[in-house]
Amino acid sequence: MEPDVLGPPYERQTIDLGTDDEGPVVATLVRRRAERPTGRAVLYVHGFVDYFFQTHVADFFAERGWDFYALDLRKYGRSLLPGQTPNFCHDLSDYFPELDAAAKTIREDDGHDTLLAMGHSTGGLIISLWAHARREAGLVDGLFLNSPFFDINAPWLVRRPLAAAVSRLGRRAPHRILPFGLGTVYGESLHADHRGEWRYDLAWKPLAGFPVRAGWINAIRAGQRQLRAGLDIQVPVLLACSTRSYRGTKWHESATLADAVLDVEHMVRWAPRLGPHVTLARFDGGLHDLTLSSPAVREKVFTEAGRWAEGFLGAGPTPEQPTAAPAARRPTDDRAGATAEG
Repeated sequence: MEPDVLGPPYERQTIDLGTDDEGPVVATLVRRRAERPTGRAVLYVHGFVDYFFQTHVADFFAERGWDFYALDLRKYGRSLLPGQTPNFCHDLSDYFPELDAAAKTIREDDGHDTLLAMGHSTGGLIISLWAHARREAGLVDGLFLNSPFFDINAPWLVRRPLAAAVSRLGRRAPHRILPFGLGTVYGESLHADHRGEWRYDLAWKPLAGFPVRAGWINAIRAGQRQLRAGLDIQVPVLLACSTRSYRGTKWHESATLADAVLDVEHMVRWAPRLGPHVTLARFDGGLHDLTLSSPAVREKVFTEAGRWAEGFLGAGPTPEQPTAAPAARRPTDDRAGATAEG
């Protein structure tokens, strides 16, 4: 491990993934240790046009004894190398090698016995497919999906016939740039230089995103078709999303109270296809990345995540440790650590 751009206590290691048609390929695993580790760990995977910067998410888990890891996938954020097409892949399974390597580091090298995989948006789709593909290996003990990208946010004619045509183009000309993008509304709702409260690297997460390419749409569509056909994820899944979506292409205050990227009803519709143990939690006023919502909303998100982890993964709050041994033990000492946070 070496120092990370976030500074202490964050450190990172580079995962060498060989080469592809654009040259050398790497992924980056960021780690933050808990002060009182419990053998539990989180592996966080970002969405499209994204990278790990959400240190308050790491704080939440680390305070509860979870060592926190975040993976910047190949060609994203810390892993984007000169000459590469940002955020591009030919197939979502392209990301499985770095997920496998991260899980190996967490479980075998660092010795954790419980691993919760947490994915946002496209990351939520990717880790769902990965957990299904690796279900016999027992790599993860649970999934936390934050507004997963389960369908294209467009009318049916665009989601199905037009997307099918784009997929065919993607197989012939994968790097062809398509004449549409993400827009700036969501970025404006987040960044502190505009209408939000967060600061992050706009070179790695630009307001209007990176160009959307036909091959990427083909990869997304193939992954979504696999999901809709039904996965067999045997571990507990928490799927969290907003209660509403904002579909405007120009700024409106409503964008601060809704998912301005995806249709949340798609997430709800396809959640049962993940596996037999799915919990759905919806948050009024939640943004696309629920953890970047207003303070009141994200507090509810963290409370629900903590309660779910305690119920399904046996991961209760970390007991407070005494600063010094008591002079004499009394019956009331047995109450230590009895208080719980949601």
